[in-house]
Amino acid sequence: MTEHGELLSQQKAAELMASVPDWTLGEDVISRELRFENIREAMAFAERVVDLAEEQDHHPDIYISINYLTLVLSTHKVGGLTQSDFTLAAAIDRLL
Repeated sequence: MTEHGELLSQQKAAELMASVPDWTLGEDVISRELRFENIREAMAFAERVVDLAEEQDHHPDIYISINYLTLVLSTHKVGGLTQSDFTLAAAIDRLL
């Protein structure tokens, strides 16, 4: 076990997807693509996500392109998904 939790099985991760239905489950990640009016709005939202990630000490990969923002969550220390990823995803959803 790490500070971010235990590695989840693919089955358990699939079950937890009900709590973050707008995210997509990959093999070892969950991701969400968001569309904004312009790059400034995408960047502003990314900054809010960074603040939240700092509070939780759990950081997503963030990709920004013109008016899109893609967030990818995985717990790098364990090489896959943990409860922390789903907790952060739900918190990000609340920012919207």
